[in-house]
Amino acid sequence: MTIKRINKENLNKIINGKTTIPGTCIVKFYSNECHLCHNLKEYYEHLAQDYTDKDGLYFYAFNVADDPGIDSRLGFEGVPTIVAIKVAETSKTPLIREAPQPDTPNEHTWYHLNEVKQFIDKEIV
Repeated sequence: MTIKRINKENLNKIINGKTTIPGTCIVKFYSNECHLCHNLKEYYEHLAQDYTDKDGLYFYAFNVADDPGIDSRLGFEGVPTIVAIKVAETSKTPLIREAPQPDTPNEHTWYHLNEVKQFIDKEIV
């Protein structure tokens, strides 16, 4: 599955319930200045490949520099942060959940691949 870089306008459409396409969006929030974010890129690409055949699941990456207030609006602190946004046909308000912060962060990527995979599996049920 391809990871698409999402811009501020399209991310806001998803967050504000302005899309009619139901599904789950997995968004990696990153910063160009963050070495953990850069190191997480390969893991995130592997995750997206693991879900190639999953309909209604979309992988995005968003640079927080494109919207400096996005972290406070969504209630997360710092990057990298991975978020699941569930969009339903019947609801205008999407369900937004942040992947749990690791108890023992990976010193290179912050997240552990298996923990993010467990988070995604729980969110797409």
